Amino acid sequence: MNAAFFCQDEKKIEYVYGRGRRERIQALCDVFPGVVTAQSLKASIDALSDLEFIYSTWGMFEPSAAQLDRLPSLKAVFYAAGSVKAFAPAFLERGVRVFGGWGANAVAVADFTLGQILLATNGYFRNRRDYINRGTYGSACRGIGNFEESVAILGAGMAGRAVIDRLQPFDLEVLVVDPYLSEEAAAALGVERVSLADAFRRALVVSNHLPSLPATLGMLTREHFASMRENAVFINTGRGATVVEQEMIEVLQVRSDLTALLDVTDPEPPVAESPFFTLPNVHLSTHLAGAQGNEVVRMADCMIEEWQALRAGRPLRYEITSEMLETMA
Repeated sequence: MNAAFFCQDEKKIEYVYGRGRRERIQALCDVFPGVVTAQSLKASIDALSDLEFIYSTWGMFEPSAAQLDRLPSLKAVFYAAGSVKAFAPAFLERGVRVFGGWGANAVAVADFTLGQILLATNGYFRNRRDYINRGTYGSACRGIGNFEESVAILGAGMAGRAVIDRLQPFDLEVLVVDPYLSEEAAAALGVERVSLADAFRRALVVSNHLPSLPATLGMLTREHFASMRENAVFINTGRGATVVEQEMIEVLQVRSDLTALLDVTDPEPPVAESPFFTLPNVHLSTHLAGAQGNEVVRMADCMIEEWQALRAGRPLRYEITSEMLETMA
């Protein structure tokens, strides 16, 4: 059972497979020494002829077709990070199975988003800027709270469903926009399936988890943001490209009651002159909604467990197919 770590940045392997995870893999497998990069693969290819499993994370590269021809024993790639679209097709086309840690990453996204939703329904973000700007305790906006209020989730993928799950203990009405979510599945989740227009019109908080696909590019437009309720909050931990950002900016400029919490933008970071940096009702963060710090090893754990399940013939949770790539960010 030969394995190797593939990554352009050895520090990423140390980061994600730290706290004993790399050592755990080495105890389970015969691991090729060091970290294989795109450059070192050329010199190491003969020594890797019996390679069966690749472990990687952010910084995974796509070997050339000729190099893959010289890895005839390769069975699977375990990627402890999010999207695999940049490299997975080349492996899948050759029958090499690909597993991704996006489920573990979605846990961190959901935790981050839940915190923002609960603060938003309490009116924290507008309250803070009102209090700072007016300097009076009693005049600052206060929220409606987390009881019998509406929250809309755009996209019921891994992250969206994790957010829905975290909202269950709260007395909140959860609206969901997802064309692939059936009425039966929505009922099982305890949510109401609605149109995109209704989600923006009805919810106090709209949280975007849409992937960046041809069908979703520029999906969120001026009319959606203009229709939002007074003091509503838009959260984006999905993809910036799903928003027509200039139109959103124009609405935010005239609707000072609205708040945008933007963890992702397009481009990322925004251009230096972007109003995102100066609008008082925009809160920017640097793509924090995902595994950070100690959380990243959760993705390594996920991939180790998946490897063990594969070897034991147990059900697999995070395998990625060619069909799935069409709907993934």
